[in-house]
Amino acid sequence: MMAGAPSVTIAGMGFRFYLTLAGAVLGIGVLVFIGLIVFWRAVYAWGFLGAFLALSAVLLLVGWLVDRREARLREG
Repeated sequence: MMAGAPSVTIAGMGFRFYLTLAGAVLGIGVLVFIGLIVFWRAVYAWGFLGAFLALSAVLLLVGWLVDRREARLREG
């Protein structure tokens, strides 16, 4: 370490932190895997255009729901 450089100590990154991180990564991985299975089934059933239209509709619905929630929180 260089002279005069501030020392940074990260406290509290023990076993519980890494267990939580591993759980979050595993959970996200499972959700991505399920999402890919659903998407590829839609591609097989409706073709690429239909699957992308369905995916776009789902993403628009999620965006609209998040926007409504944010608007409600902003209003009080």
